[in-house]
Amino acid sequence: MTVRTSRKHGALDTAEADAVRRLADTAAEADGVAPLGEQTLLDLTAPRAWHVLAHDEQGTPVGYAQLWPELGRRRAAELVVAPAARGSGVGTALMNEVMDLASDAQALLWAHGTLPGATSLARHAGLAPVRELWRMALDLDAWAGDEAGSGAGVAEAEAPRELVPGVTLRTFRPDRDEHAWLAANAAAFAEHPEQGRMNLADLRAREAEPWFDPGGLLLAERDDALVGFVWTKLVGTVGEIYTVGVVPRAQGAGLGRALTVAGLEHLRRRGAHRAELFTDADNTPAVHLYEALGFVVDRTDTQYATAD
Repeated sequence: MTVRTSRKHGALDTAEADAVRRLADTAAEADGVAPLGEQTLLDLTAPRAWHVLAHDEQGTPVGYAQLWPELGRRRAAELVVAPAARGSGVGTALMNEVMDLASDAQALLWAHGTLPGATSLARHAGLAPVRELWRMALDLDAWAGDEAGSGAGVAEAEAPRELVPGVTLRTFRPDRDEHAWLAANAAAFAEHPEQGRMNLADLRAREAEPWFDPGGLLLAERDDALVGFVWTKLVGTVGEIYTVGVVPRAQGAGLGRALTVAGLEHLRRRGAHRAELFTDADNTPAVHLYEALGFVVDRTDTQYATAD
């Protein structure tokens, strides 16, 4: 197959973005795992990323790669190859473009599900595994709950409830809480390579998503200051603990556990039968917490990187 690649910086047009989404959907159906993460899909129409599009001789899209903006001399990428075009050099062509674009920084590549094809592509490009992200899952129908968090949730339109002594829980207020949430998120995830970099545009993009529900973003306050949050996501009957954050000054008092339980209870009340979350494999305190609540690992994503 003759592969033609083209680069573009900034937002893709509607037709290009739709073609990438269809390509990703086809790959997800074939592989059982989505090849592109949420941020990558959001950035299809955002101004900050580099895109590489691959077409065959007939002009049919057969591959796509996205290189994220530089972050601390690192540049992460994701790519997808049409199932019918695999083994014909498309992945190599995309990887070559990514490596060229990232030539002045350390290149990182996410392999969702750590599939053999992605692993082989990364290794042939000289990249080595440096990070594992676990998806952990919980059967909410069988989950017994947690006495320490029982009743700690908060329903929409209700007054704030006490979560732990001195800390109350309430729901997010669109157009009022964005800046406070961003500040708390930045503090809670100051060392996190993705979550800590979220800005107002990123938050607004998620608020515009069909799944967003302000009642599922629960805020913990102490003395009228935001000290933590749990953000839940519900699609069908699958719920996600999208993110849990506690600012440094409130850590060590069990707030993270209480927030996680509140999020799970909220999802179960909304009809979720399964809960999922993502965590770094080497985040031992978080893994121990989630295991204690009944979560088990059911998928591993691997990040590969060039040498520093």
